[in-house]
Amino acid sequence: MKLGVFAVLFSKMSLGEMLDHVKESGLDTVEIGTGGYIGNAHCNPKELLGDRTKLAQFKQAFESRGIKISALSCHGNPLHPNTEIAYEHHDVFVDTVKLASVLGVESVVTFAGCPGESDFSQHPVWITNPWPDDFSQVVQWQWEKKVIPYWKRQVELLEECNVRVAIEPHPGFVVYNTESALRLRKECGERIGINFDPSHYFWQGMDPVASIKALGEAIVHFHAKDTKIDNQNCLLNGVLDTKSYRDIANRSWVFRTVGYGHGEEVWREIISTLQVVGYQGAISIEHEDGLMSVEEGFSKAVTFLKDMVIQEGAKELWWA
Repeated sequence: MKLGVFAVLFSKMSLGEMLDHVKESGLDTVEIGTGGYIGNAHCNPKELLGDRTKLAQFKQAFESRGIKISALSCHGNPLHPNTEIAYEHHDVFVDTVKLASVLGVESVVTFAGCPGESDFSQHPVWITNPWPDDFSQVVQWQWEKKVIPYWKRQVELLEECNVRVAIEPHPGFVVYNTESALRLRKECGERIGINFDPSHYFWQGMDPVASIKALGEAIVHFHAKDTKIDNQNCLLNGVLDTKSYRDIANRSWVFRTVGYGHGEEVWREIISTLQVVGYQGAISIEHEDGLMSVEEGFSKAVTFLKDMVIQEGAKELWWA
């Protein structure tokens, strides 16, 4: 395993500045944003696919520094009931897959998406319980009429380009936990992989270690991000929380830099379990900590994780 970073964290830097900073920090890989909700500050797939010179310059920027791209990421909602948004996110996904193929990048990270409750919806509708019966009917319609047909079509593209999608389970989308992730993979095939982010599992009260074991070889990319549960607020209101992420004092949970939600022992077990299930990809640091600056959150995550990842790599060499 190699330690890296999700480069949208440094969107204010140029590509070269960002890569130099990553190199100076001692990291081996970067995950590059290509559009959707996360923007494309360092990589515009359509532009690079249409200009060989720019594509060559882009590749050289990584090769000259000895840094590899762990994944291209275009987190979006191609199932959005607003067709303008859906088409935009779908087009970015298609271009990202094609660019990944050209660059030799194995995985494209995104969300599974979330439709509305019918063909007449204007906004996505995420169902959290089976009753009243309308809710169960909506979930069945979403999966059978929208989700499975869409991803079966995308698997054809993925096969053609020899790329995997790394679906990131996230509440608000149809794939949000272990069960829904495995369902999509079962329905649509092994080109459907998982981008595993423990923070989303901590947030929902799941055990990341148990989930990693259940998902196994389906995990093709990994985000290193933590969640801090506020016990008092959670006891009062549970984990379903629609308050602003800025309202940290009153939320039931908030995203934190690794080590600030759960301690070293927990994270060592997570990294070790990834090794047990055969994961050899990147540990990609993601920063969404509202209590730390970009540089503080990044540097503390690097310090916290570096020894763990090196030690797991040493085990890999010993086993070999």
